[in-house]
Amino acid sequence: MYPDPRAVLTRAAPAPDATVRYGPGREHLADVRLPAAVAGPPRPLVVVIHGGFWRAEYDRLHTSPLAADLAARGYPVAQLEYRRTGQAGGGWPGTLDDALAGVAALPALVAGLLRPDTGAASPDPVPAAPILLGHSAGGQLALHCARYLPGRVGGVLALAPVTDLAEAYRLDLDDGAVAALLGGGPDEFPDRYAASDPYAALGSPGDPDSPPGHSPSQVPNYIRTVIVHGTLDQQVPVRMSRRYAAAAGANCQLIELPDCEHFGLIDPESPRWTTVTEALASLHP
Repeated sequence: MYPDPRAVLTRAAPAPDATVRYGPGREHLADVRLPAAVAGPPRPLVVVIHGGFWRAEYDRLHTSPLAADLAARGYPVAQLEYRRTGQAGGGWPGTLDDALAGVAALPALVAGLLRPDTGAASPDPVPAAPILLGHSAGGQLALHCARYLPGRVGGVLALAPVTDLAEAYRLDLDDGAVAALLGGGPDEFPDRYAASDPYAALGSPGDPDSPPGHSPSQVPNYIRTVIVHGTLDQQVPVRMSRRYAAAAGANCQLIELPDCEHFGLIDPESPRWTTVTEALASLHP
């Protein structure tokens, strides 16, 4: 493992090219990075959904090194912000609603910013269906958007995602992060978990690793999804991704990275970053 995996959380990065608003609230915005001119057809928009267990102290800024790297590779990138727990309107349902609203609005907003000298086709240089790149809690939000906006999502790259909210609640990940998001546990708010838990949206009642009382709803996953998860992850157990990928079927690929923890997946200086960019490239022509 490379030294100081958390360094990416505070590393400086070039400023974005623009900041756009997708709603009226203070957090309803996204930083946009225009693509460098590269050979080949225009790349799809990548909407980056940051993690931080949905908490207010973590925002989109720690994904800036990642976003800058992807823009240099020719991708238009939007770093989505959303209301988080500890903020007015954050938690249920605001956090989830913000992700949906942002993903729906950003393709048109970014298309309006692209200049002719980027090499992008005109008049619609950004495909309407972006790739969603979500890390940790952002991975849950990316899968949530794919579930409810299937016609507007071209693919999902989920990095160490929280794919099972009921199990995350039972494990008390990050000292009650899921309870803060949804207001309590699955016994108190079963409808909230059913509406927002990625694993609950899949059909795997015969999965031997399913926790007691967990009964997915038999909704298949039609969106092409790649999950990348480090086997040394101490924040989000890799077994969650294994269980989700097994239930999701052929449209979901799981890539496990030995000797990789939670933050190396979002760090362009990590030796594992090449795997992430290759996974992204596999989601588009």
